[in-house]
Amino acid sequence: MNNYRILPHEARVNVTWRGQNGDLLEPVPYDASDREIKEWVAEALAGDSVAGIRTRGRVDLQNFVVDRFPAGVNAPHNRIFLRPKTPFG
Repeated sequence: MNNYRILPHEARVNVTWRGQNGDLLEPVPYDASDREIKEWVAEALAGDSVAGIRTRGRVDLQNFVVDRFPAGVNAPHNRIFLRPKTPFG
């Protein structure tokens, strides 16, 4: 994990990419659009700057899903997950 402070209007972004999983280094606005989140993640993946993920080849997040979870008892800050679509939803 990094040392960025996550403010109430921000979120930590977790990415699942080709069987790997990692977080964006900096928090993003929780109310950012899905398109913005995909753009930021694509840029980070292309630059190999997502901790825990090694990128090889083209980055295409068109068919990925953005899930949002607000801060609560089990999470101290808002979370956004970007993941591939699955056959089950």
